[in-house]
Amino acid sequence: MKKLYFFLFPGILLLVSCEALVEVDDPTNQLGTTQVFEDVQTADAALAGLYAGLRDRSVITGGSYVGIGPLAGSYADDLDCYNNSQGLMDIYQNQLLETNTTIESIWNTAYEQVYYANSIVYGAENSTALSGDDKNRLKGEALFIRSLIYFYLQQLFGDIPYTANLDYEYNRNLSKTEALAVLEQLELDLTQAIALLEDEYRDAQRIYPNRKSAELLLSRIYLLQGEWALARQTAEGILQSPLYAFQADINEVFHKTGTHILWQLQPENSGDAAEEASFYYFSNTAPNSYVLTQNLVRTFAANDLRKQAWMARVSFNGDSWYRPFKYKNRTDNTSEYSVVFRLEEVYFILAEALAKQDRTGEALPYLNATRERAGLSALASLSVEEFMDELLAEKRREFFTEFGHRFFDLKRLGRLDELSAVKPNWEDDKKLWPLPQNELLLNASLYPQNPGY
Repeated sequence: MKKLYFFLFPGILLLVSCEALVEVDDPTNQLGTTQVFEDVQTADAALAGLYAGLRDRSVITGGSYVGIGPLAGSYADDLDCYNNSQGLMDIYQNQLLETNTTIESIWNTAYEQVYYANSIVYGAENSTALSGDDKNRLKGEALFIRSLIYFYLQQLFGDIPYTANLDYEYNRNLSKTEALAVLEQLELDLTQAIALLEDEYRDAQRIYPNRKSAELLLSRIYLLQGEWALARQTAEGILQSPLYAFQADINEVFHKTGTHILWQLQPENSGDAAEEASFYYFSNTAPNSYVLTQNLVRTFAANDLRKQAWMARVSFNGDSWYRPFKYKNRTDNTSEYSVVFRLEEVYFILAEALAKQDRTGEALPYLNATRERAGLSALASLSVEEFMDELLAEKRREFFTEFGHRFFDLKRLGRLDELSAVKPNWEDDKKLWPLPQNELLLNASLYPQNPGY
């Protein structure tokens, strides 16, 4: 935690390209000076830096060795890892140590970005120059991003430090907040973000989150809290928006122009591939990254269009593997961005919330939508238990390699023990990752370590 200030300040200097913007002596416990937020262009440059970090190296980077998609996918049962990194292999083999460098990188990067977001919130709140609308937008987006990062930290590590503070001395000795209390705080933060953000996107390409993006994340929180009625109400509100429509063509789901997309990340340069397109790619060779597990591939019926459209078979020296193929364009890309939130998740949230209220008949259309798009027959007349089994299986087929849905769904539904059938080293304590050893050495207030480590 004590390194956060130093990572942020140079980033702002580079973003705004203005040597005279700030003058730094000792750390001043806030993001530079009021100059950054005296002008909407420099304030937006600061916010753009946060989005760049999310895109290039963060827990939500779709094609990254610190991204939750490949890490949680291999930690569960969706991906096999062929990378020779010890940190990645230990995650894949469920043999975590508190010295794992990948886990330490996730933790450090996440808290750097939390501090970055906190700095934007502080700057927007205290600006005397920005308009009210600009202050609301900046603060709302920063609160949303901070909440998303905290969401993944809480899911991975349980009790975690939560801070909205910029004070260096305060943060360096920060203790952990109990996991359920973190969720309660995220509910408050997202409620505030929703009040600050607008439904209308500030860019037609939906590369910045809007109010409905924050509502989707809030509905995830409600599921974790067992607040089924609130999850249902929030999801229904998103579906009622005229901004969104279900994408009926399986081949268009990952095209950037779809009105089923709530939020996506734009590549750095025009023509660059979406991160996922390159990250999982290999051809005419053995894999050196990640491939889909046979356990996952076998869950697809032969006529499931997702098996045909979203995965590719690669053969080499008599062996065959399936690689993710949701994103196609590795060069001269003009059609794909990295989709973070899409309407199909809202369907699953609503289906789960209704089923948990013993309303499976109302929930079935939302479960069947992705099945029928994939060429499968609709399901009918299921008990709550049967419905939840089908929902878990269908969501796995729909969201493989996307932001760890499989692991987090198993965890939320209390079914992580199912991994023991296919993961030899799986144990119940593995539902949480260890806090990084170096962070514990820097801050004794983070003790105790998570169980089992």
